[in-house]
Amino acid sequence: MKACTQSPQQPDILRVFQSKRETKAFYNKISSVYDLLSDRSEAPVRKAALQLLAATTGELVLEVGFGTGHCLVALAKAVGPAGMVYGIDLSDKLVELARQSLAREHLAPRTKLNCGDAMRLPYPDNSMDAVFMSFTLELFDSPEIPKVLKACMRVLRPGGRIVVAGMTKKDARGFVFRAYEWSHRHFPNFVDCRPIYVQRAIEDAGFVVRKVVRMKIWVPVAIVLGKKAA
Repeated sequence: MKACTQSPQQPDILRVFQSKRETKAFYNKISSVYDLLSDRSEAPVRKAALQLLAATTGELVLEVGFGTGHCLVALAKAVGPAGMVYGIDLSDKLVELARQSLAREHLAPRTKLNCGDAMRLPYPDNSMDAVFMSFTLELFDSPEIPKVLKACMRVLRPGGRIVVAGMTKKDARGFVFRAYEWSHRHFPNFVDCRPIYVQRAIEDAGFVVRKVVRMKIWVPVAIVLGKKAA
């Protein structure tokens, strides 16, 4: 277990206690009930984030941490037969569920999915028009967040855009927020993610922030649109 020390990038956010191996095992275990646990709260945020990304016909789009594939389906429809949607997720069970969802929608030919770690994206430099993340960045430990965003910067073409939706610690207060962080500290195997400073992380990675949309589920959420310099 890692100590709850501070990170120079985001000095007062909590650390992630699970190893990658434990995280993969956890999501494999809950894959069949993942949507029951999270879809009601996350769906409105995902919809707003997809609208902010505004994928268009012919684009190449990467989703990091796609879960059961709801956003992959929406992105594949948006880019059309001339585009391509790539996806990477740590859980092989979720990869399989996402493939099934895409097949049901007859969208599999527009997608290429990988099971792997987002810190080592298996895509060429400057190859993507856009990168999308929804409730994924906050799963990474504090020192890993800049590495994930650096990998996203690398694969984006000049002028490409990134949209990250995640739980934010900015302006977060109240009993529910404190209870959530307490649960993360004491039950990290069940509450595996925690609020971070989403906008600050995007800016620190070198992206130019173009827009921030704020929402609230049980904790505040930030949806951040950033761009790579042309």
